[in-house]
Amino acid sequence: MQKFSLFSLFSGAGGIDLGFTLTNRFNPIFANDVLKPPAETYADYFHHRIFNAGEEILNQPPIYLVGDVGEVDFEKINHENVDVVVGGPPCQDFSVVRGPVKERQGLDVKRGRLYAHFIRALIHIQPKVFVFENVPGLKSANNGSAYKIILDDFSKMGIRWKEIRSIVGNTFGDGVKNYEVIFSDVVDSSALGIPQRRRRLIVIGVREDLFQRNWMSLNAIKNEIERALFGYDSLLKKYPVTPIEAFEGVPLPELQDEYKNVMMDYRDIAKLVATERASEWEKSIWSNVSFDVVKDYLAVNKIEANNSRQIDEAFESHAEVLKELGYYKKRIEGKKFSDGSNDVAKESESVVERMRMIPPDENCVFVKGTKWEVEGRGISLIYRRLHPLKPGYTVVAYGGGGTWGYHYRRNRARLTNRERARLQSFPDSFLFKGNTSQVRAQIGEAVPPMLGKKIAEVVDSILERS
Repeated sequence: MQKFSLFSLFSGAGGIDLGFTLTNRFNPIFANDVLKPPAETYADYFHHRIFNAGEEILNQPPIYLVGDVGEVDFEKINHENVDVVVGGPPCQDFSVVRGPVKERQGLDVKRGRLYAHFIRALIHIQPKVFVFENVPGLKSANNGSAYKIILDDFSKMGIRWKEIRSIVGNTFGDGVKNYEVIFSDVVDSSALGIPQRRRRLIVIGVREDLFQRNWMSLNAIKNEIERALFGYDSLLKKYPVTPIEAFEGVPLPELQDEYKNVMMDYRDIAKLVATERASEWEKSIWSNVSFDVVKDYLAVNKIEANNSRQIDEAFESHAEVLKELGYYKKRIEGKKFSDGSNDVAKESESVVERMRMIPPDENCVFVKGTKWEVEGRGISLIYRRLHPLKPGYTVVAYGGGGTWGYHYRRNRARLTNRERARLQSFPDSFLFKGNTSQVRAQIGEAVPPMLGKKIAEVVDSILERS
């Protein structure tokens, strides 16, 4: 069976690209990013040849071009009959994580305008389908004007090219085709079986000539995409996969003893911390812990489930997800990897002691007013510990001072990179290049491969109908 070609920009280590290839329907032919370590990770896994921007390229795919996207001359790269272009420009200027509006200026800064190079690629390559991904904060950047401009650029590419060209400094002839945006919304990865609440803005566009204004077919595809990416037809949306399942490799009903041991280690924490917050936690949260893994799972995820058969089916789905990811019956703790990604980092004594005083799903605020307090820290991410039964919070790429992500076990502090990779749904066979911080960045910046696979499945459906 012939595979569709995949052309990738802002590729990083290749999270979304990996998802596409896991369908066995797509062949990645080109990738680009500005940093060498993720390029080496990508090239090693996908068997691409690495070139640096500006040097002579052997115009035979597969290629990974390292350098600023503005230096990529698409006319010198073999891009005939490309089926799909995917990419997500660096999102720091759009992300709501950055805080105040003045710190996320969107289109008003050069980095926010990197999306224009994605459009430049579409104009030169004219793929049948594109997938654009970014942070949800893009929708609110510049009071929503950035999002509107970007969508208009996709659908009015021929008209807007002159304006876009003034940003990217490129020329192109006539014959620019526009794109019909058939999906543009924020998707939560946890609804798709990924053990992490990671929300991403996904935009999917189809070249205008593909369906010749066949609106009925397009509407059917739109409905299909929504059902797939929002998880409407799956129990996983209601019953999310959890970190303890991803790390232990088995569904929750088989983890009763493990869960009880994890939680019992926190029984003395409220008395040791002895603050008002600790007292509130003991009354409102700890007192409701039953130590029954299924009962507590339903409670902490606010799942109303009176149908025991449905619950059983949900955990069967969890087992299928673990098998699909390659985690089934493969406990991660203590497992050695040739890239060192599962090595437990050495922590300072102060961090170890602080984390021993923070229970699951709590953060540095829990120890405010104690000797374990961190001055000036109140962001929810700081020293926040995973809950074993709730999808993990978003794995981030950068930052110090308590942003590394912390294990649900009381005797563990910082997560290993391999544990972060499992929360992101990377298979254990995917090995990383670079030092600890570089690998952390590659994992944190990636689109979860499982989300990429779901997107690829709907794109495959589009291409098969075109």
